[in-house]
Formats: sequence, C-alpha cells, structure tokens
Amino acid sequence: MTTATTGTPALTNAFARRLEPGHYRRLQVRLDGTVATVALSSPDHRNAVDGYMHDEIADVFTAIHREPVVRAVILTGDPAGGAFCAGGNLDWLREQAPTGEGYEVILRGGIELVRAMLAVRQPVIAQVNGSAIGLGATLALLADIVYVAEDAVFADPHVGIGVVAGDGGAALWPLLIGPHRAKEMLMTGDRLTGRRAAEMGLVNHAVRAADLADEVQAMARRLAAGPRLAVEMTKASVNLLLRQSIEQVLTASIAMEGLSFHGADHREALRAFGEKRAPQWGGGRD
Repeated sequence: MTTATTGTPALTNAFARRLEPGHYRRLQVRLDGTVATVALSSPDHRNAVDGYMHDEIADVFTAIHREPVVRAVILTGDPAGGAFCAGGNLDWLREQAPTGEGYEVILRGGIELVRAMLAVRQPVIAQVNGSAIGLGATLALLADIVYVAEDAVFADPHVGIGVVAGDGGAALWPLLIGPHRAKEMLMTGDRLTGRRAAEMGLVNHAVRAADLADEVQAMARRLAAGPRLAVEMTKASVNLLLRQSIEQVLTASIAMEGLSFHGADHREALRAFGEKRAPQWGGGRD
C-alpha cells in the first residue's frame, strides 16, 4: 500500500506512480516535502520480508535515487506489524529455499536489495521502532544513520535455525563493531537492546520510544535542508569502502546460507519448531 501527502512539490512521473495507492503490496511510501518515508508493511508477519518486499525495496530505492525532489529518506516499520522487521518470512523461505531455482530468486533478490540501498544517493535514516531481526537488522544497518528505540531488540539469529547469517550480517556487522564482536553476536544469535547496540557502536542513537519519531524527523529535515551535493557526495565517498567490502562478502555468504538450508541442523530446527521444543544440534536425528 502506498500513500501520498498533499502539498508536495512536483514529482517525476516515475516516483509519483510509486506514491499511488496499491502500487506496492508490502511497502507504505509517502512524501512530506523533500523527505520520503518508506515503511516495511506486512502486518500479519511482523513486517517480515517475502518475495514481494524483496523486489519492492530494491525498486523504491532505485526510484528514490532518480527523484530530484527527495532530499532525505526515513526507513521504518509499519506500526501495525508490531516490529521494525522480523527478518525473512519463513513461509516464503520454506517454499523457495529447497530448490536451486528457488534459492536463486532469494540470492538475486537479496543482492539487488543491498545494492539498491547502498547506491541511493540521498541520506537514509533508519527509524527502528521495534524488533529488527536477521534480515530486518541488515535493512536497518544499511541505512546511513540508525536510530533505535531503547527497548527495541536487535539480533541476527540465523544460527538459531541452523543456517548461515548470509543476508548481509556477515558483511555489515564486522565493519561496524569489529570482527571479534561480530563473530560472537552472529555465531550465538544473542539479542541486544537498542541501548546496548548503541553502546557497542552498532547503531548511532538509542532514544526513548516516545521520542523516536521526532528525533528521526529532526535529523531528516536537517539533512534535507543541508547542501545537497556535499551531503550526497560525502555519503558516496564513505560508501565506496562499504560497497567494496560488502561486494567481496555478500554473494558468497548468501550462497553459503543457501547450502546450510539443506543441512541436517536446519531440518532439525524446522522439526523442533513444529514440535514446540528446543532443537538438538549435531545432525544425529536424521
């Protein structure tokens, strides 16, 4: 679903179409002056990412990149979903991951999504208004500035279902908090509060949930009102390093994630989930 505010400046036709109701199935997109807001919206699945959302995130950030009216972007979760983003939609993953052809859709979509978010020229501010789990954490960390509610949960628990943290976590977390801390968090899947994530340097700011939207809006307005070329080219300069590092890791790590979907530990995790028990690792149950 998309929504457009009234009184916005003239837009290119391509971006104006993306503000029309019904253009997207899994995103809410609106424009307030020169600030665009993109809300991840799959309320029945805690805003988890499925095939539609994969494609739509890549599409909207590509369109924003080309839109001269937009000067800053806010990425957040639909409040109706009760989370920022709960990660990958497990029903979609179970359907796609078992075959090479199906997993290629995940692989290609994940790479396109990450590239589109890194390439967008406007500054992107993540407003993490609830849990950011797995791919949800990656989406938040791909933003240029990350604001988190103090009590929000940050985690990349891929290992908890017996699969590799391949959809960006293995590339982004080491750049932000160093390899040792990143490996600890990714190999355990431990959860962090927003406050702890800020203390570690994983995110920029942890604020009271009641203040989150106002603080993000203030930063978005500040960046949108700044010297456009200086802001955008400074972002592009820093992202040269990020893009090089992520390109080196992303395709291989997503491919390794695909391999782990076929492992005994992942099959055990699915059985344990269905039987409402803790998984017993080691592959001995196959």
